[in-house]
Parts: sequence; structure tokens; C-alpha cells
Amino acid sequence: MARQAQRGLQAVILAGGEGKRLRPLTSRLPKPMIPLVNRPFLLHMIEYLAHHGVTDILLAMGYLPGPIRNHFGDGTGLGVNLTYSVEEKPLGTAGAVKLLERYLTGTCIVFNGDIVTDLDLSEHLRLHRERRAQASLFLVRVDDPSRFGVVETDASGRVLHFTEKPNREEARANTINGGCYILEPSVLAHVPPGEYHMFEHGLFPKLLQIGAPMYAYAPPAYWNDVGTPASYLQVHRDFLNGVAGMTGAERLPPSGVRLGQGCRVDATACITGPVVLGDGCRIGPSVEIAGPAVLGDGCRVDAGASISDSVLWDGVAIGESAEISGSAIASHAVIGHDVRLHGATSGERAHIGAGNRLPDGTVIQAGHVIQPREVVQPREMAQQ
Repeated sequence: MARQAQRGLQAVILAGGEGKRLRPLTSRLPKPMIPLVNRPFLLHMIEYLAHHGVTDILLAMGYLPGPIRNHFGDGTGLGVNLTYSVEEKPLGTAGAVKLLERYLTGTCIVFNGDIVTDLDLSEHLRLHRERRAQASLFLVRVDDPSRFGVVETDASGRVLHFTEKPNREEARANTINGGCYILEPSVLAHVPPGEYHMFEHGLFPKLLQIGAPMYAYAPPAYWNDVGTPASYLQVHRDFLNGVAGMTGAERLPPSGVRLGQGCRVDATACITGPVVLGDGCRIGPSVEIAGPAVLGDGCRVDAGASISDSVLWDGVAIGESAEISGSAIASHAVIGHDVRLHGATSGERAHIGAGNRLPDGTVIQAGHVIQPREVVQPREMAQQ
């Protein structure tokens, strides 16, 4: 059920990163456009915001902005209003919002463009206003905070201290920055215009220094990101298994199988959910697909092949008796017959010749051709 519209509330999505840790999936596609259960990740974020009544959305872009603008236009088809800003040079998280300052009319929500959460945004906003905060941070509780920026608060939720990647035994809290902020536009006065400036290392420590009311909210919400191939696959597992989903998103029934329009599945194929097939997929005889797994539009899986715990983008072709597990394969890749891939990441239009047994964790760059039975070293492939 949709929340009541939030009058005058705006949201900024930071969608300008290059997604370097996701390569080769992002070699030719901006990170916000990578598919999450066959729909652009950014679409999930826009629908999540609209569900909470936030329909005035600003997109801070940098890397490959064209596909984003071309796909979403002005947002009319989604019932939102989209405003675009493109950085001529990287400005950092706070700098990107500063560039949009002239468009901001009041309280705004800022989202990192790579997080997945079912955070109750309306409750977050209620607390922000109740506390009369100038900045409110969404925090996530983790078992090991040593890989993150730790945020320490008092009993009222007021932010006391930031510590970047402390030793596990020295961490004074297990709450980390979740990449969602509610800000009053006045705080942007502390961000220098036209300069690289980060929230985590610049604006927030400055607000702490001057004693500005800065609070945090740490609910028991789902949280993950799509920052690496491993986390990208994990988010799919969580979506398909019902562990996670952005508020308002459609949920797949437990162990369900969803077939797109025009799919042709041979009677001898075995599909065990949770599995999602896009439109026009062709599944051959004796194929086995074990979820969690997602196949994009127009995928072809030939006789005797098996796919498990993997995500295939549009137009991927899998040859006879190939075995794919724990892998993310970008659009229009061709996997030859009798190929074995485990934990692999493949860029768009890669071609893996017949009979290859590639080492675990192999990274195949976009457009790369691996000849039949070629010896491949994962690290060398990743650096090409």
C-alpha cells in the first residue's frame, strides 16, 4: 500500500559512478542500468521512492549518462518528474548534490545509487522532522564493521563520532553508513562549489564539528549493494528467496517459476524455482535450471545444459551440455557447448569456445573471444 504523498519532498539519486568493481558487467553499461531481476536497477529505486510519495527525483550522473536519460526520459511514464544533472568532472557524493542546489526547494533525500533496502523511508522522515535535524543518516548494523565507516551515536540517536574502517576489536559501534541521508538544504552551504567533496569525509565531519543537529536511524531493515559481482548475485538470491525486496516491489512466490511472454520450454526440461525467465526464452531438451536463477529476454539454452545460482542478461546463448553456476553473464554472450563456468563474470558479447573448463572466478571482458579449449588464467583475464 502506497504511503501518503510527501509534499515538497525531493530525492537525489547519486547515479554517476563508473562501477569499476562491477566490471566487466559495467564496461558498456552505467551501473544504475544493470538489470535486477530483468529490470534496470534504477527503476527499482524510482518505484521505491514513488511508493513513499516522493515523485520529484533528481539524478546526479557522470559516467555514461545517455542510456539513463534515453530509457527514462522525463519520468512521466512512471508518474514521477526526473531532473538530470551531469558532472563534467567527478565531484564526489556531496559535490554532486551541491551541483543540484539550485533545484532543491526544501528537505531532500539522498540515495547512493547502488544500494538495495526496504528501509521505511516515511518513518525515517518522521524522525528527521521530530528531531528537527539538519541531517539524518540511515545506519546498518553489521557483524564486522572493520570494512566500513562506523558511525557512533548516543541513546537519542544523535551522531557523536565517525571512524573509518577501525580494527574490529577497536570499533566502538557496529553501525555503518547505509548510503541514505535526509538533508535540509542549508547544510550545502558547507560544501565548496565545483570541488570534489564527500559526505563521509567532508560534510558530515564538518557538521559534527560545528555542532549541527545530526541524527541517525538504525532500523532492522534489509540492506545490501550492487557494488561487486558477488554482491550483485547475492542481491538476486535475496530477492528470489523472499529475503529482500525494495518496498513496493513485486515478490516472487517461494520456489516459484515465472515465465515471460513467448517462452518455449521443452517438455523434458526441469526448472526448479525460484527462477525468472524473460520474454522469448528457448529452453531445450533435458535442460536443468535450478534457482535462484534469472534469465533475461531472448536467452537460448541448448540440450543438456545446466544453470544454477546465476544471472544471465538478455540474449545469452548457452551451448549443449554446458554447465553454468554461481555466475553473472552479460548480454549477448555466447557460451559454447560443453563449457564449464563456476563463479565467472562475463562482459557483453564475450564468446567462450567449446570445451573450455575455466577456473573458478574467471573474469571475461566484454567482447573477448576465448578459443575452444584455451587455457585461461582468471587474474590475467581480469587485467586485459
